[in-house]
Amino acid sequence: MAQNDEFIYNLKNANPIESVISSYVQLKRQGRNQVCCCPFHSERTPSFTVFPDTQSFFCFGCGAGGDAITFIMKAENLDFTEALKFLAERSGIEMPEYDNRSKQNAERRTRIYEMNRISANFFYKNLVQGKDKSGLKYFADRRLAPQTIKKYGLGYSSDSWNELTDLLLSKGYKEDEIIDAWLGGRSQKTGKIFDIFRNRVMFPIIDLRGNIIGFGGRVLYDSKPKYLNTAQTPVFDKGSNLFSLNFAKNSDTKQIILCEGYMDVIALNQVGIENAVATLGTAITPNQARLISHYADEVIIAYDNDEAGQNAAKKAISHFSDVGLHTRILHMESAKDPDEYIKKFGVQRFLQLIKNSHDANNFMLDNCEKGLEISTEVGKAELLKRASKFLAGIENKLEREVYISRTAKKYDFPVDVLKDYINGIINKNNYAEKKKAWLNIKLHTTSANDNINPEASEFKTEAAAEEYIIYYLMMRPEDAEKIEAEAPADVFITSFNKKVYSVILSSIKNGENFSASLNSEFSVDEVGKIIGIQAKNREISVNPETFSEYAKLLENHKSINHNDDISDEALRNMFSAKK
Repeated sequence: MAQNDEFIYNLKNANPIESVISSYVQLKRQGRNQVCCCPFHSERTPSFTVFPDTQSFFCFGCGAGGDAITFIMKAENLDFTEALKFLAERSGIEMPEYDNRSKQNAERRTRIYEMNRISANFFYKNLVQGKDKSGLKYFADRRLAPQTIKKYGLGYSSDSWNELTDLLLSKGYKEDEIIDAWLGGRSQKTGKIFDIFRNRVMFPIIDLRGNIIGFGGRVLYDSKPKYLNTAQTPVFDKGSNLFSLNFAKNSDTKQIILCEGYMDVIALNQVGIENAVATLGTAITPNQARLISHYADEVIIAYDNDEAGQNAAKKAISHFSDVGLHTRILHMESAKDPDEYIKKFGVQRFLQLIKNSHDANNFMLDNCEKGLEISTEVGKAELLKRASKFLAGIENKLEREVYISRTAKKYDFPVDVLKDYINGIINKNNYAEKKKAWLNIKLHTTSANDNINPEASEFKTEAAAEEYIIYYLMMRPEDAEKIEAEAPADVFITSFNKKVYSVILSSIKNGENFSASLNSEFSVDEVGKIIGIQAKNREISVNPETFSEYAKLLENHKSINHNDDISDEALRNMFSAKK
């Protein structure tokens, strides 16, 4: 997109960062700033800070940072131009035209969306009009109505090696683009392109904006893998999306039913239960849990009624707890999954099952008994250890007291003794959590293990000096000319900091807002690093003398490295002078 400073300035004014972020998480005021648990990584101690004065955010735990545009890029998995469009639509502002670089990135994603749409139509026509009725028979056997098949755009990929790729090539798409979209692959033997999805019923995966971002394909016979899902592409990340969330988000209830498979979700939707979603071939991820928390207060886990499903439910409960979602477990007798239960007993019985679903805490406490002989002292002691460890993890104190009393009563154990033991675990956990939070902050405020600026580990002092100079420039843009004269970009040692400094200087010289340039010139992770420089130095005074000292330090380093025959005495004099 053409660098339009006025547009971005107006866009940010129309989308205050507090307003944008608070639509995803609950912010709590802390002095001049606002804090919350980070929406981009799981934590119990809030380290995500919003700075209203600079309209920026920074997480001292994971290093994410930026402005409202960066936040939307990370939260919605969008590129820079798409994030601008998202915020423009949110605030009713008209978008200006694209520049070449942004246009190329946007066109790449747009063409993948187009190929996915063409492919979905192709699969659907194969299903309902094709000569091979295998796919249609499969869905008919699963009792899906024609309107349900149409609603979800279900389809069928034939056993051909090249039907879809030939179609896409005929419409002007290049082989590399088809491979980029994960609709085709290239044979290592012949070098020819082939269809990835073959002889499968097809489930289009649709994002919250209505774009088809990928596919899930299920075999009809016994070949492996049973399910094949689109891999990572520029528009699809299976760990950050959910099947049918585009329908579930519009439900009247603040409750989401989490299923294990596509067919369970579709079966529920067909009988009017639209608030159901499924993961995309993986166990629930922290990103998916956070995504669900944007649309629900409660999750009902309706996983398959087998050991694997119940073990998966335990892991899911932990992720939902981390994002503050109340969780319940659906216990289905005489049926392995929601699809089978509804076919056997009907929708009303299933709705009653939801109403009577087990509280997740009780489910976890009951599971503490597994594998133990609780009639023995050893078994009972181990049971209480397991239960205490779980109970200590319940954050709400009142809720925790209720479950402590229940556990003590159930196993005939003194409640005070159990409570004291659990409080000891809580105190230990709190100490460990604070230590972990501090280590995370320390990790992201030092140059060690710096993947974005790896040279900083070799030049720790110089990198720190560079960061202060960048911060000084950010805070004194009106003095850019003097700052550059005293500290030209050539004295910077680390490549990343040099680029940051140069981009900010160039933006200021051109009369642009440098924060707009950051999003267009750097990745979201790099922007986080840059905003981190600003966030970490906020409490440090902007001092011209300190700036000058750091500028001299970098100049001295440059002089030393450009004079191989410099004497030891001269080296000592230089470093004593800088002090």
